Amino acid sequence: MNAQFEAGINIAIKIPKSKYEKTVAFYRDILKLDVEERPITNPTVSKTHEVKFGNNVIWLDCVDNYTHSETWLQLTVPNVEQATSYLKSKGVETCDELEELPEDMHWIQDPAGTVFNLQKR
Repeated sequence: MNAQFEAGINIAIKIPKSKYEKTVAFYRDILKLDVEERPITNPTVSKTHEVKFGNNVIWLDCVDNYTHSETWLQLTVPNVEQATSYLKSKGVETCDELEELPEDMHWIQDPAGTVFNLQKR
């Protein structure tokens, strides 16, 4: 397979509950970026704010059981299942247990632990 991965526009920062409000205030009040709370129904994310970040969107996700923040990135592909098969052939397994997501998407990680959402372009 000729893999055709592209960066998506979404970046998620998973933030511990104890640091969440100060982080939202940083983006909104100090950087003066457009920040808006969005409704969410997810078993691991209790709140989320959308931040317009140039051509990208940063999602500030409040995660009650985290002790430090993590940045998660988006990858888009023409065909998710073909890309998943290609990645598996290279030793990259999905890790969909990380967080609930639609069935036509997958989570993967690079060797350093950075999480990527793999979804259709």
